[in-house]
Amino acid sequence: DDLVSGEFQTVIGEIDELKAKDVTKVVLCSGKVYYDLLQERRKEKKDHIAIVRIEQLYPFPLEELQAELAKYKNANEVVWCQEEPKNQGAWYCSRHNFREALVNGQTLRYAGRADFAAPAVGYYSLHVEQQRQLVEDALK
Repeated sequence: DDLVSGEFQTVIGEIDELKAKDVTKVVLCSGKVYYDLLQERRKEKKDHIAIVRIEQLYPFPLEELQAELAKYKNANEVVWCQEEPKNQGAWYCSRHNFREALVNGQTLRYAGRADFAAPAVGYYSLHVEQQRQLVEDALK
């Protein structure tokens, strides 16, 4: 139904009914890491953290993201979370856009894997541990 009658959204805001005044952190992400973040946030009942998906990185939806961030007047920290290594995901090519979108004195922080020569670590158990750590870091 969404595919037939919906429309593409460049930014998808928080889907749970959080009280905007209680939100102190906003986690930005793109891709499937969103589902890990959402599951862990719900499990830990961290209702002070909003999760916002950026579905288009170029051209960057600056106004849409600024409008989303402006909803959370008490959110001092914005975190970009990605599961790709730091040097291979959106962080390096888009962080200037993330910074430009900040409102009300918010700060920006990275949560994700360290720089790495390959797109994957090669061991499933290590991948799972790194994924757990990056989600934990984004939500701490």
